[in-house]
Amino acid sequence: MNAHVIPGDLREAAAPIRFARAPLFALGAMVIATVVTVAAVRITGVGAVHSPDAAALATREFRFEDRPDGSIVVLDATGTRLVETVPPGTNGFLRGTMRGLARERMRQHVSPALPFTMIGRADGGLTLVDPGTGRRVDLGSFGPANAAVFARIMAAPAR
Repeated sequence: MNAHVIPGDLREAAAPIRFARAPLFALGAMVIATVVTVAAVRITGVGAVHSPDAAALATREFRFEDRPDGSIVVLDATGTRLVETVPPGTNGFLRGTMRGLARERMRQHVSPALPFTMIGRADGGLTLVDPGTGRRVDLGSFGPANAAVFARIMAAPAR
């Protein structure tokens, strides 16, 4: 009843794989050091690179309101004069940006009637600021086509 076993077969299959410990410890220490360094920079701001905003050339305030048909109307700061209507199912970037800002307002209990501030900069940049939450979106960082959607609103006269 002895099973025929080739010597060494079972021992080799069951042997644990061994790694050199020094490189593993070094790798672990490097990961921990990286996480600690990034956390320190984020918390203290020391070592972070900040570039100042270009001078503001134009500032306008707008309100963005959803309509039951799925469109979005852009109104002046008073909410009485129409600037633009965004048809349903269009301008996904504008919709996503405003949805994110509106969600933050709801979370912080900020009135949706408070207008947003759009700032046109000397370097051609465009910044959307929510004075109620302090959040700001540098619209040019999402590409020229996406920034152009907001630039058109900035340039549009109120009707």
